Amino acid sequence: MKKQRALLLIKPDGVQRGLIGKILKRFERVGLTVVGLKFEWATKEKIVAHYPDTDAWFKKVGERTLTNYAKKGLDAKKIFGTDAAVSIGKTVKNWLIDYLQESPVFLTVVEGYECIEVVRKISGNTLPILAAAGTIRGDFSHDIIDLANEQNRPVRNLIHASDTVEDGEKEIKIWFKDNELFSYERADERIMFGK
Repeated sequence: MKKQRALLLIKPDGVQRGLIGKILKRFERVGLTVVGLKFEWATKEKIVAHYPDTDAWFKKVGERTLTNYAKKGLDAKKIFGTDAAVSIGKTVKNWLIDYLQESPVFLTVVEGYECIEVVRKISGNTLPILAAAGTIRGDFSHDIIDLANEQNRPVRNLIHASDTVEDGEKEIKIWFKDNELFSYERADERIMFGK
């Protein structure tokens, strides 16, 4: 079985609250290998490249927003001036660009078996209010959609974690050069995986 890699991006709310070490520790503690680290001010170009720029992605983000609004009996058209999912998705992407430039971001590449599934589980639901206790978002955030949209910003959820192997590979290439990534065996791999 081949190991996977995932990009973890600690967002400005995680950086500004001094949570980098606490967040990173959770991924190391479970046995994932840190193969790249970086601290930088994100450029608009990298953020635009990081988040998809397709109508399918905008529609998915917009529909999720519309669904969450409908559950709460809120009128999305009042906030966004439209109820078109693609337009709402584009607005959210612009909010993300602004958000990720509020402070430096901390970038990590982790590697391991079923790495994507592990990082998603540790990170928790992207909506902190729905994230389970014991996850990063569940333990360190409780931001809500209503407040975020009222303030014309995305939900502050501390961390981005790759959600597919393909996304992980693409995202890592945006943020890291090949010579900034390392491969090595952790001492505990023999105990954990019988190597």
